[in-house]
Amino acid sequence: MKKIEAIIRPEKLDLVRAALDEKGLPGMTVCEVKGRGRQKGITLQWRAGDYRVEFLSKVKLEIIVNDKDAETVIATICEVAKTGKVGDGKIFVYSAEEVIRVRTGERGKDAV
Repeated sequence: MKKIEAIIRPEKLDLVRAALDEKGLPGMTVCEVKGRGRQKGITLQWRAGDYRVEFLSKVKLEIIVNDKDAETVIATICEVAKTGKVGDGKIFVYSAEEVIRVRTGERGKDAV
């Protein structure tokens, strides 16, 4: 099993969710986060002058899938969340050692 963490633009969340739903992969946890990458924030212009925003609002998705579905999830997120501009996000992939469904006690692939 794999844990996929994706940090994306907030405005892309509904599109990514819908695309994963269509592929039969509806389960995810979503958190609002702030961060910065290579761009080190952005500078905005106001009437009074420039204003520096160090940490940008992003959304973090956490998805646990069977190994066979990992590449589908990654490709879908990349395709749907991409704008081609700095700040599109990152995807991190980890091995998930165990998953347990609290309600039933199911473990492993049955719990995903």
